[in-house]
Amino acid sequence: MAINVANNNSLSAITALPSAVSGGAMTLLETQTASSSATLSFTSGIDDTYDEYVFKFYDIHPATDQVNFQFQGNAAGGSGYNETITSTHFNAIHDEADSETALGYQAGLDQAQGTGFQSLTNSIGNDNDQQTSGYLRLFNPSSTTFVKHWIANFNDAHYQNYSSNNFSAGYFNTTSAIDEIQFKMSSGNIDAGVIKLYGIS
Repeated sequence: MAINVANNNSLSAITALPSAVSGGAMTLLETQTASSSATLSFTSGIDDTYDEYVFKFYDIHPATDQVNFQFQGNAAGGSGYNETITSTHFNAIHDEADSETALGYQAGLDQAQGTGFQSLTNSIGNDNDQQTSGYLRLFNPSSTTFVKHWIANFNDAHYQNYSSNNFSAGYFNTTSAIDEIQFKMSSGNIDAGVIKLYGIS
């Protein structure tokens, strides 16, 4: 069996992959930058072009201390960002003093057929050096047959000086297409940060 090798001698110099190597391409669809923003809404670009969409979050900084970063969706033709969600959430924490660690389910951050905004993080601090970064993956949002699954992972600079790694997942319990997603804090504005939306082919 022949072994496929990259066309260059070092990883930093690779300009092309062997024809046998394949993988999904990420296409940047939209970038939004927060500046004391109450919400950031993606109201176009989520359609049947791609089976998966990925939001990436860079240095999302809250204006208010001890808040959660959240999201909700709109079904096609809908309004109000109040789709029905069932979800799960757990996190791992470790403090700067190396004196406390924990791993556990966060019952207050899940939903069972709820229509509120879904928390992706847990108690971000608003000190100048505190923020959250992570990703949210949304699968086949244009399906009119199945529910719409999503998974997310964020790391927060917690307001009590922890590293808080948050894992959440769930689904929009609707067979209508989801074509809009909105982000906000549980209280106060999104002071700063960048969100990028990609389509995955």
